[in-house]
Amino acid sequence: MFDKISKLNCVKQARQGKVRDIYDLGDKLLLVTSDRISAFDVVFDQPIKDKGIILNQIAVSIFKATSHIVENHLISSEVKDYPSEFHEYHDYLQGRSMLVQKTRVIPFECIVRGYISGSAYSEYSKTGTVGGMMISDEMKESQRFEHPMFTPSTKAEEGHDINISYRTMMAHMDEWIAEELKDKSLQLYQFGHDMLLKKGIILADTKFEFGTYQGKIVLIDEALTPDSSRFWPVDGYEIGISPPSFDKQFIRNYLQSIGWNKQLPAPQLPEKVIAQTRDKYLQIHKIITGETL
Repeated sequence: MFDKISKLNCVKQARQGKVRDIYDLGDKLLLVTSDRISAFDVVFDQPIKDKGIILNQIAVSIFKATSHIVENHLISSEVKDYPSEFHEYHDYLQGRSMLVQKTRVIPFECIVRGYISGSAYSEYSKTGTVGGMMISDEMKESQRFEHPMFTPSTKAEEGHDINISYRTMMAHMDEWIAEELKDKSLQLYQFGHDMLLKKGIILADTKFEFGTYQGKIVLIDEALTPDSSRFWPVDGYEIGISPPSFDKQFIRNYLQSIGWNKQLPAPQLPEKVIAQTRDKYLQIHKIITGETL
């Protein structure tokens, strides 16, 4: 695989993100999702086998299912539709890549929380706020909000993203853009929550990213993947605890249990943790797409 990646990079140099390799094709991009895993904004040396295919196929499925809510940047996920210089890498690219429209990226992550967990619960425990907003009701970990909350964060190229208030985000863009981002994010969350609840899964929270193209706001990057979302099984849900999950929280929990300071160098992950993470990703892939890998 590494030889294929090296040869592919000779065709067109990639810009490497935490998980994706991005090939600039002028007015389009080729996004290739690797098997790299990141946690707390640090990329680990050990890959999770097939993770890139799992994320990419979920994202493609959700892009198609939510196009009635907001347009997205997907053009094709079939290698035959890519520029000819990529065709010889078909076996590597198929399933883990997508050709997308290049957009002007809006540099904020649009997080929607239906339940209080993770960093939101940590903030609430210290300040009584979530996303800078006061929470009047006393809440326990994993409790459902009366209404889903929109809590954006900065999108950092390096280092940690920073949670900000909706008001702070509005100060950096036209008001109508901020309102559109919030509205579409809440609609996408509700769609995902309702769809997954029928399948025995709670979508606790998730994040979306958007760009602009020809004056329109479009959904980009990924959507409702286990890298960008928190998924709980309905039969394991209980208020007051952090439920078992089908996402990256499993690795986060392990890292917190060993007291890692969330700084480089990243610790080595035990093979058991890697294998269990892969299994969780495969399970949510099948639940969302209805297909086995």
